[in-house]
Amino acid sequence: MDNTMAPFQTSVNINPEIGRDGQEVIEVQILPQDENWGENTTAVTGNTSEGSQSMEDVSNWPMDSDSGLGFVCSRYFGTTVALGLSFVSFVSPLAMVVLPKLGFFPGLSENKAIQPSQIIQLLSCTAECKGILLSLAFKLVLLAIGIWAIFLRPRNAILPRIFVFRAMMLVILAVCTFSYWLFYFVQINEATKALSVGEEAMDYTSLVSYVSSFGDTLIFIHYAAVVLMEIRHLEPVYYIKIVRSPDGESRSYSIGQLSIQRAAVWVLQKYYTEFPIYNPYLEKIPISKSQRKAQASIKFYEVDSTTNTPSGQTRSTGGSCAGSAGRRRDSGSAHNERYYEEAERERRVRKRRARLHSAAEDAFAHVRRVRLSAANGGALGPREAAQAVFPSLARALQKYLRATRQQPRHSADSVLAHLARCLSQDASPRAFLEPFLVEGPVLSAEQEARPIQRWSLISDELLARPLADNIEFQLRQGDVSLICSIKQLPKFSLAEEVVDPKSNRFILRLNSETSV
Repeated sequence: MDNTMAPFQTSVNINPEIGRDGQEVIEVQILPQDENWGENTTAVTGNTSEGSQSMEDVSNWPMDSDSGLGFVCSRYFGTTVALGLSFVSFVSPLAMVVLPKLGFFPGLSENKAIQPSQIIQLLSCTAECKGILLSLAFKLVLLAIGIWAIFLRPRNAILPRIFVFRAMMLVILAVCTFSYWLFYFVQINEATKALSVGEEAMDYTSLVSYVSSFGDTLIFIHYAAVVLMEIRHLEPVYYIKIVRSPDGESRSYSIGQLSIQRAAVWVLQKYYTEFPIYNPYLEKIPISKSQRKAQASIKFYEVDSTTNTPSGQTRSTGGSCAGSAGRRRDSGSAHNERYYEEAERERRVRKRRARLHSAAEDAFAHVRRVRLSAANGGALGPREAAQAVFPSLARALQKYLRATRQQPRHSADSVLAHLARCLSQDASPRAFLEPFLVEGPVLSAEQEARPIQRWSLISDELLARPLADNIEFQLRQGDVSLICSIKQLPKFSLAEEVVDPKSNRFILRLNSETSV
């Protein structure tokens, strides 16, 4: 069968591919049609309306010329710095324990005043030392697991300002690591000087205890980072209302204590997963022919003009009072026309939706699943079966997409691939129609399926500051903007009220007219 999606014929002759026994294929059962059925069949082309350019052609969509290299570098730069500093801090306790055993400090081995027996005794590890080493090993393993589970992940957003808590924890980590190394070298030098003069010096067990305290400090820093960066914002503190312009779609959520820029990222995540797709073509409701004819037949004259020449599309008036009355009639006629246009559009959409349901049910009724061994020369694959039944519902689907202004989002190839997938999965007609009848989230649109989404954040406050009451900010991308308003949640005061059990009794007041 060709790919032009021609209407049904009286018979279909296709040689099925020979497969293994038990392989399932699709068989198209040709049912009798009326003689004029082919006249009611259409094939969806690139254009879904006469005299219009193709909106389904992907090559006509605006593409971002930026390769995204800057985004990738910005995305991984902060993570790389944090990873490098974390790696140095994680390896430092191990290095502090191993370096004396490797003879890294020449002051101990090359000093002639220190006897070799003193060095051996100084670096000997007792049972207490071995226990501390074992404890340190488990601390480092648990710390590595915690860092991997929470912090070793690339950022999904590039923020215009620094993340204050993240930068603060990195600074604390750097200062802590530098301080422990500084006192480590100081202790080694003091031990060398003490051995040179024959005094008692710090042994290896004391050094291991010092390193173990470094491991404890790293765990506490990790705990503080988890609280500040992952847990602190979970409790709802504010109420945020998001309004999308220009269609006025809005949502409201409760949000925790975040900075303005992190709240903007949170809003975008909600927008792409919970807001319906914005359809700009719905805003362009066409003017009816009667309204265009009425506007074309009306002329305005300038009363104060000496030439009394018609100017524009207005009616002749005798004075200012008549002009104001005419404008009131025009405004009343405008909103009446809009009301009837919207009512007519809703009626047309309901009518075409009903036709689409009937056409889809009829098309799916022509298909049933059989096994390859039971096929008698009429077996089709999912793609071929979809091409065979698609013309019977293409016209109804095309008209519905026109009425709902969805034709730019659904091309013929995408609809055909969706139909083939539904046939292979034994989906119902309503499941096939779900992408066209139910408005999905923004992320479900093919135009929005881009790896990088660029938005502009506009706010009167500093973006690194935390949210506060009555703060507003705006996110903008092209013609779409998200206006966000912040309100603080109220504080609640609950008082216990005790009900006397003796007051939980009732009596019935009966009279002759009571039905009880």
